[in-house]
Amino acid sequence: MLGSLILLWIGFYLLFFLFRTRRPKHFPPGPLPFPLFGNLLQLNMSNPLQDLKKLSERYGKVYSIYIGSKPAVVLNGLQAMKEALVAQSVEFAGRPQDLMANHIAGSEGVILADYGLSWKKHRRFALMSLHNFGLGKRSMEQRILGETLHISSCLERSIGKSMDPQHLFCSATCNIICSIMFGSRYEYENERFQAMLSMMQENSKITNGPWTMLYDTVPLFRNLPLPFRRIFRNYSNVREHVLGIVSQQEKSWVSVETRHLIDCYLNEMEKQGDSNICFHKSQMVALLLDLLFAATDTTSNTLRTTLLYLMTHPHVQERCQKEIDEVLGEKEHASFEDRHMMPYTQAMTHEAQRVADTVPLSVFHTTTKDTRLMGYDIPKGTVIIPNLSSVLSEESQWKFPHDFNPSNFLNDRGEFVKPEAFKAFSAGPRVCLGEGLARMELFLILVTLLRRFKFVWPEDSGVPDYTPVFGVTQAPKPYRLGVRLREKPGK
Repeated sequence: MLGSLILLWIGFYLLFFLFRTRRPKHFPPGPLPFPLFGNLLQLNMSNPLQDLKKLSERYGKVYSIYIGSKPAVVLNGLQAMKEALVAQSVEFAGRPQDLMANHIAGSEGVILADYGLSWKKHRRFALMSLHNFGLGKRSMEQRILGETLHISSCLERSIGKSMDPQHLFCSATCNIICSIMFGSRYEYENERFQAMLSMMQENSKITNGPWTMLYDTVPLFRNLPLPFRRIFRNYSNVREHVLGIVSQQEKSWVSVETRHLIDCYLNEMEKQGDSNICFHKSQMVALLLDLLFAATDTTSNTLRTTLLYLMTHPHVQERCQKEIDEVLGEKEHASFEDRHMMPYTQAMTHEAQRVADTVPLSVFHTTTKDTRLMGYDIPKGTVIIPNLSSVLSEESQWKFPHDFNPSNFLNDRGEFVKPEAFKAFSAGPRVCLGEGLARMELFLILVTLLRRFKFVWPEDSGVPDYTPVFGVTQAPKPYRLGVRLREKPGK
């Protein structure tokens, strides 16, 4: 009798699941989902990119998968990405509100906040503040070049040897955004600083990993003491650290003064006065954390990827150094404006961003209203997964889609060109707000280092492995960086 009841219950559950997961009429096609897990079991939980590519080859540039019992639409290729994120930018500008990332950050700030008034105001505020702190100007250059001096000092201690560059570049990029947000930087050896960076790096690895997929797919598991609980603890610890800095800076805040981003936000809160419904302390901390996480991992991982390829493609490194020497001559420092006279070096930095593929699945979107895409009906609230990786390696868009080759960004006359398919920072209104800062950092740091150092692949390191470690931000596998002083540094 009991066995019959159990079988009957299972049968009802399967029928209920099949009814819930039946694709709506004119919805994008996709693989048949399994009960409870949806299509999770059909994806490599360590790195689903190849599986997503195979599904695209079978079902087309726009197809659907199920995250548990909820459908999601995957966008592949430039055409689908443009039609959704650019041509229908508002319709595809939402953010999902029931995934782990939202539960961690509380859906505040700018990255994970849903499309609406608060998001618009905070994005506008963040862009304006970055501009006021010198983005694209000489003052921001000095901030970046100042941090590059600390990078060079660390590299000088490894001349003739090899070193792991991960903590160095992570510390440097974090310090640059900290100087904007807090008005100060950390010494690389600072234990509290390194603990914060370690927690951020761990969260980056876990957030797009198998445990997070399980959390997002099977809500029943969310309260169990599984490894994904560590993400919440790490985020809470970093948040408390930032909150402590905010509280300290509040005590010395003087109205209208702008020492750092915290001052700007406090000024905005005062300016809004009684009518303020968007700007408050919790939102400020969320915005600061967004900038801290986003501006640290992405740029540091791209720098490490760049040096990995420059070591193993010495002809590219040498050509960049020759161009840098010719353009800078006796100049003491590089300037961001110098990029216009360095087409090959600029092409190299963009090519490094392309192959780094740092945020392969972007940040998930949702539709803000019922809409249509490439002949399919997409209901309001549908999760949208922009597969940026598919655009950055799309064979019809690149001369050398599967190789590291700066020629992807050069025309027949050797001039720098940026193909439309360069979507490393996504597209539309949700395009990464730190794109301008990242481009300045990459160019100025790499030019400064290539001018002084030669980077070589250590003889005892075996065959280079370019396979990235998948996460919310992809990173190159750990490697050793061989550092040599250039024989004729361009000074």
